[in-house]
Amino acid sequence: MAALAVRLRELGAEVRVCAPPDEEFARRLAEVEVPHIPAGRPVRPLVTSVQPGSAVGLAQRAAELMTAQFETVAAAAEGCDVLVATGPLPVTAGARSVAERLGIRYVHVSHQPVSLPSPNRRPPARRGRPLPPEVTDSRELWDRDARIADAMFGEPLNTHRASVGLPPVENVRDYAFTEQPWLATDPVLAPWQPTDHLDVVQTGAWIPADERPLPAELLAFLDAGTPPVYVGFGSTPLSAPKDFARAAVEAIRAQGRRAVVSSGWAELPLVDDRGDCFLVGELNHQALFRRVAAVVHHGSGGTTTTATRAGAPQVVVPQGADHPYWAGRVAELGIGAAHEGPTPTTDSLSAALRTALAPETRARAAAVAGTVRTDGTTVAAKLLLD
Repeated sequence: MAALAVRLRELGAEVRVCAPPDEEFARRLAEVEVPHIPAGRPVRPLVTSVQPGSAVGLAQRAAELMTAQFETVAAAAEGCDVLVATGPLPVTAGARSVAERLGIRYVHVSHQPVSLPSPNRRPPARRGRPLPPEVTDSRELWDRDARIADAMFGEPLNTHRASVGLPPVENVRDYAFTEQPWLATDPVLAPWQPTDHLDVVQTGAWIPADERPLPAELLAFLDAGTPPVYVGFGSTPLSAPKDFARAAVEAIRAQGRRAVVSSGWAELPLVDDRGDCFLVGELNHQALFRRVAAVVHHGSGGTTTTATRAGAPQVVVPQGADHPYWAGRVAELGIGAAHEGPTPTTDSLSAALRTALAPETRARAAAVAGTVRTDGTTVAAKLLLD
């Protein structure tokens, strides 16, 4: 979203970004000189404290997200021509209501295709509301998903809408998505198969220009030996980060490689004081991934796209959400390996690394890297301005 904001500004538009008040988000927007309007509560404490899959506190969190749209976002959107929204359903349904109230254009954008209704795949499960495993018809499952969304979010949304003079919404999910949602993913890495009810606009991934230099100590480590293997899980927490870090480092050492470990929101640690591992925080992945032998990660759209663009072979250890989709795409394209399950052992990760580090995988990753489009933000910005 920051990348789109920068491109819009370069084309002469005024841009405001509403985002949670987490320090990481505020710093990133400040680096690109985009106005940041804090909205809602910080994300990191919630992500790192909620049990995966648990619905505890979900209703309160959804209500807070909607309130932030009708209050903070509504005030920020005054005088704007268009509101572009992404995120969970309470956010986007609330954002479209704000745009409707203000009489301005609304665009829903997804950074992964998994949540967009498609007869070609099952919908993702919503917290605390599992879909019946015995039902295999995707269209029926998507219909059930719409009813589940109404049950979870319909009442608070329509209460907010009534307070500003808007009529009730009968299908919260489809209202938020619109009939023409945008998909900000690369068409090779994450293609969209056309459906008969959604006119999806695929812009290409929104890749920010990142010119930040790598830390001097990291550069010295990279220059001191063969390319290491990167391990990082971004904003995804882990139930046993020390155990995962140990399994990963032992698997990497078994392949005769060094390791760069990203602490991330999982707070992965160094497992010992040997000199073949280097611990990093938030930094320029575009620059780093060009210097590594492989990238071991959780499978978010951002990390997967960045590693693919860098030509780095990948091992995806999916933890949930859209991660299994990206793991499957990495395996299908032959640019890495999809680990089965979220909890690797040294042996299982070693097997996946052998696939990723094979010469043919490296060659395939380099070939696919050349196909990744870099004009996604330009396409999106021009569509908005035109």
